[in-house]
Amino acid sequence: MPNKLISIVVSAYNEQDNVGELYRQLQKNLTDVAGVNYEIIFVDDGSSDNTLANCKKLQKKDKRVKIVQLQRNFGHEIAMTAGMDYAKGNAVIFMDADLQHPPAYVPQMIKLWQEGNEIVLTKRVDNKETSKLYKWCAKIFYYVLNVLSDTKVMESAPDFRLIDRKYVDFLKGFNEQDRLFRGLLSWIMPHDKVAIIDFTAPERFSGTSKYNFVKSLKLAMNSILQFSVLPLRLATVIGLFGAALALLMGAYFFFLHRDTLQ
Repeated sequence: MPNKLISIVVSAYNEQDNVGELYRQLQKNLTDVAGVNYEIIFVDDGSSDNTLANCKKLQKKDKRVKIVQLQRNFGHEIAMTAGMDYAKGNAVIFMDADLQHPPAYVPQMIKLWQEGNEIVLTKRVDNKETSKLYKWCAKIFYYVLNVLSDTKVMESAPDFRLIDRKYVDFLKGFNEQDRLFRGLLSWIMPHDKVAIIDFTAPERFSGTSKYNFVKSLKLAMNSILQFSVLPLRLATVIGLFGAALALLMGAYFFFLHRDTLQ
């Protein structure tokens, strides 16, 4: 049987010192994986450094390297969407360029897919770079999200995952501009053909995290609004309460001053 094609989508924003090392590690770990060919799709998310130039250098020496260039920084979720739209593989692996998604786990993800799992998730059991405060805030976010939403999202499950082609095609049908991939995936994925790999995220190979507090808060708010109707119901209740209160106050003042109105 012909080899299957694996598309590896890498989101990169100002990762000039990381893309080369990531490519080297991916190439090393994929050398002995049987039954597959692969392509590496770097999505340059509007970088202002030499990320794009370094990706082009890799492309010149390896035709399996593809590049999707975004004209400005749209954010991680949109960058993954752009790479997914371009991917041609029978399965698509998503990962970040900072090497906190270790390429050493990629062969295991592919093996689990070859064994019949249609979605392979990873669960970060520890992160050597994040502070205790960030971990605490993340726990609160997932708790609030899962309390408010009917769609339960697994805690500490980053965007390092493999998705079979049929689910990739399904996800491509969504047109939300602000999206949470892990939430959409939790909504559509089968529970009997999902595998989970535990891993410890190492420190970044180079550079600093591009996700600051404001970006994280925006993503959290969008996620809650996307996967829960409770905020809309709460807004409706508050609106009805305000309207009723205004009506009662209007009636009260009408009867209080009805003599002066005659």
